[in-house]
Amino acid sequence: MSADTGPARPAVTELRLSAFGPHRAAAFPLGPVTLFTGPSGSGKTQALDAYRALAALASGATLREAFPDPASRVPDRAVPDGGGRRGFRLGCTVDGPCGPVRLDLAVQAEPVLRIAGERLSQDGRILLTTALRDPRRRTLEAAWFTGGTVGVTRAPMPDDRLGTVLLPLRVAGSTAGQRRVLAAAEQAVVALRAVFACDPDPGRMRAPVPAGEGRLRTDCGNLADVLRRTRHECGTRHALLAGAARTGCAGPVAGLDVRAATGGAGLVAAVLDRGPGRPATGLDRLGAGELRFLALALVLLTGPGVLEVDPAAELLSARQALTVLADGLDRGLDRRQAAELLRLAVLSGGRGHIRLVAAVGEDTAGTGRGVPGVSVVDLSP
Repeated sequence: MSADTGPARPAVTELRLSAFGPHRAAAFPLGPVTLFTGPSGSGKTQALDAYRALAALASGATLREAFPDPASRVPDRAVPDGGGRRGFRLGCTVDGPCGPVRLDLAVQAEPVLRIAGERLSQDGRILLTTALRDPRRRTLEAAWFTGGTVGVTRAPMPDDRLGTVLLPLRVAGSTAGQRRVLAAAEQAVVALRAVFACDPDPGRMRAPVPAGEGRLRTDCGNLADVLRRTRHECGTRHALLAGAARTGCAGPVAGLDVRAATGGAGLVAAVLDRGPGRPATGLDRLGAGELRFLALALVLLTGPGVLEVDPAAELLSARQALTVLADGLDRGLDRRQAAELLRLAVLSGGRGHIRLVAAVGEDTAGTGRGVPGVSVVDLSP
């Protein structure tokens, strides 16, 4: 696929895992809305954790920051080699203006956590490769495509960071080959960095919160402040959220409002407007399922400007697609609420701004199977 025909917004379209938890040589296609389902222990959370780790590495995190407990990712029955080494592999494909770009990573988890090898490739051409040549040294031998008379440039790279992220510091971009390497690396990094791992915590959403910058945290504890912002800045999205609330919350819902809270200057609290002649209901009176539903609906209807993420600043937000990761998306929700979230996800996914990768139970997966635009990955044995 050429740069003229590839998708305008880079997006991860496949996740690959090998010897990673319960996964063996697995390749999972990822669409605008992808649901992982399966029994306990089938690897739903491990798949989302792998995506989250790749996102962290693409944002500049060290290997230890991305994998705080690397041994837990190694299969229990994995046999170490002669040097006592065990590890795992993960990778992804990122589609975008450059066409499909593959990023693959081999990680040594024991006895020392380090990258054992990395490969960035496109259309069968290896653009970057790194390899552990000397276990006694904390560096990798890296080689990247240069083109011209030189062909390949070699240099050492650290063994605890993603080499693809470091390429702009090493590659001048003076040849067509170098520019191809930089474009592919940028596409992979932009797609992986644009991630919002969301796990709403109803216990943190009930109390009034200070009015701030209105960027939603991953636990959604500052939901009231974000609703205050969206109500003033984007009436269309706020109206869509109010419409979703009518589906997912018990009783009549005329709208969502935010009011000054008692007990402290600058505190705000969100309420459900029940209509004329009816008292409003504060979010502190809602059930946990209703609160999780409202938070997830807000996430699916907004974007990087409202969510607390750090997308690639060098690329316009209109050229980026944000991926929402939700482990246990339907936790505490009834079928009606889960179905409404899938509808919102498909709506946002169709616009290209928001993608959803979530782990769900079988009931929600069954609903998703009947919804056009939803892909279900069944991890059942």
